Amino acid sequence: MGLTVIDVDVANPSDPTTVAKVEFLVDSGAIYSVVPRDVLDRLGIRPVVEQEFRLANGEKIRRQKGVALFRLGDSVGGGDVIFGEAGDATLLGALSLESLGFALDPIRRELRPLPMILGGWTRPLDYPRTARTMRS
Repeated sequence: MGLTVIDVDVANPSDPTTVAKVEFLVDSGAIYSVVPRDVLDRLGIRPVVEQEFRLANGEKIRRQKGVALFRLGDSVGGGDVIFGEAGDATLLGALSLESLGFALDPIRRELRPLPMILGGWTRPLDYPRTARTMRS
């Protein structure tokens, strides 16, 4: 089993020119990304909420959460970021990875571009229809 480690730029959404290059372990099983608190503090990213998380061993911990921009090459995405404490791994989670337009290939342990699809549908000119006419 291999690990995938990549360098990603992390930036403050209110000042995207304030950037830090961070080495992440890609963890497609994690929802959120975890960045060391000192890096987020240096970028001027502030926590907006504290949340409880459950670790793989069942232990519950509390961490602060804020919002950050992520940049990988020409791809830019944004989302929630956890303020990492001493002993926390620096992780790039699924939400950040997908916001960048990538997925982790679990066999090759490489990032693959995600097809960027807008989930829409063509609606008829007389929309909205009633439930009865939708079936006809």
